[in-house]
Amino acid sequence: MNDYIKTMRSLIGKERLLTVGCGAIIENEYGEILLQRRKDQNNWGIPGGVMEIGETFIETVTREVLEETGLILYDLKLFGIYSGKRGLQEYQNGDKIFSVQIIFQTNRYTGKLKQNNEESYEHTFFPRHSMPSPINPHQEPFIRDWQKGGYKTVIVK
Repeated sequence: MNDYIKTMRSLIGKERLLTVGCGAIIENEYGEILLQRRKDQNNWGIPGGVMEIGETFIETVTREVLEETGLILYDLKLFGIYSGKRGLQEYQNGDKIFSVQIIFQTNRYTGKLKQNNEESYEHTFFPRHSMPSPINPHQEPFIRDWQKGGYKTVIVK
């Protein structure tokens, strides 16, 4: 949990907190998407995380992906901006959030892919027609948009 969220939680308890999440759709040379199986929910989603105070969207997604996967990203393009009821979430500990998601896409990266780290059991590339289960329900809209092959920027209301 970042310092901003810790500070806000100390003030508001478990009440709803607005967060900005930034994630990356990372494709390999075969056009497959990188998904991580997270330890906190034991489901599959894209790497990414919550913005820190003062960061840009690009700084957030770059930092989070490096921390979670060991990959350094290049040539990020805006894939989509996602908001609405799917952004409402309540964690197992009772903390509530409303998250706006800024999603980027790239097929340019370097580094050695980490496995079984603090946040994830594994990272695996999957083809469009063969997604693992279960998919993180909060990330499903942008993963499904990727499956449809859309590379125009998507803004979900």
